[in-house]
Amino acid sequence: MTQPSPEPDDVFAWIDGAERRREEAGLVRTLRPRPADSPLLDLASNDYLGLSRHPETVRGACEAAGRWGAGATGSRLVTGTTELHTELERELAAFAGFEAALVLSSGYAANLAAVTALSGRGTLVVSDSGNHASIVDGCRLSRAEVEVTPHGDAEQVRKALAGHAGRALLVTDSVFSVDGDAAPLAGYAAACRETGAALVVDDAHGLGVLGEGGRGALYAAGLAGAPGVVATMTLSKSLGSQGGAVLGPAKVIRHLVNTARAFIFDTGLAPAAAGAALASLRLLEREPQRAARVREVAAELYGRLTASGLTAARPDAAVVSVRAPSAAAALRWAADCREEGLSVGCFRPPSVPDGVSRLRLTARADLTGDEIARAVATVLRTAPAGAADMVQR
Repeated sequence: MTQPSPEPDDVFAWIDGAERRREEAGLVRTLRPRPADSPLLDLASNDYLGLSRHPETVRGACEAAGRWGAGATGSRLVTGTTELHTELERELAAFAGFEAALVLSSGYAANLAAVTALSGRGTLVVSDSGNHASIVDGCRLSRAEVEVTPHGDAEQVRKALAGHAGRALLVTDSVFSVDGDAAPLAGYAAACRETGAALVVDDAHGLGVLGEGGRGALYAAGLAGAPGVVATMTLSKSLGSQGGAVLGPAKVIRHLVNTARAFIFDTGLAPAAAGAALASLRLLEREPQRAARVREVAAELYGRLTASGLTAARPDAAVVSVRAPSAAAALRWAADCREEGLSVGCFRPPSVPDGVSRLRLTARADLTGDEIARAVATVLRTAPAGAADMVQR
């Protein structure tokens, strides 16, 4: 009789080496629970319109939880679809200029659903090299042929699409989360029309910020509701809630309901999140000036920081990205800002390529002039040696 092999002392011993390498490279990530009443000035979150704590948003969450319960109780095809979900879908589609919408549990799930359900074997998926990780993972799961094109290069996208005879789609962020730059949507849409490809755009950073009254980047580009265009987005940024959505032609949404595994096999979005997102959406419709204000704040942050010698990417929406000399310097810079009462994002590999680590400041529509001045002063005061000598690329 064969004797079982002895159990190794530690089957996860390999993790020790991986941890050491992360520490040496300055790439260790840790969780920092924040208190409900954090004293930090927040320029790290994606609460672009300042709605996550708005009384109407909070009331929408509370009323939905009180009426529908704490959870959706199942997948949306079983028990997880409430009247509230369909109300949110109807109003979100109308606001952004699309025929129909489908709400999912996160923006990540929305991208997985859209990319995988609209592609598959024999399909070509062309993906901008700056795309979010959720798009990258959707491409990996799609079983399609995937071609990654240089960032923002519409001509290379056209060539990639023209070289494929079958079904194809182009997938891109509308606004890229690291540098805050916008995709060349007009050029991308033209390439898709020329080659008969579909265009899938993640408008996570455009909804609530770009377009008339914050209706999004696709609305601003005149592409909302076009027959070959699909949008994905999150409810966790400008709407201050949680969840994601896919918007497009009604037949596309019906197709996702029947084929998208990230939708079919996932528990529905919690009613409280749906209620909060719907309340925020209605608030934005009544107060469209919030979208313009967040762009003004981003432009002011960029202007003040660059005028003082720092290198930052010109923001096309709400993200202001400031170059750091190294990953370790970026980590220290963010920590120093936090110690002085300012919370900022810190992007290091693998979130960005080697050599382009940075702080990421996110503008908010509810920031006051004094808060903007305080944030700029803190970033400048804590800047590491060499930060003013960086060259944007």
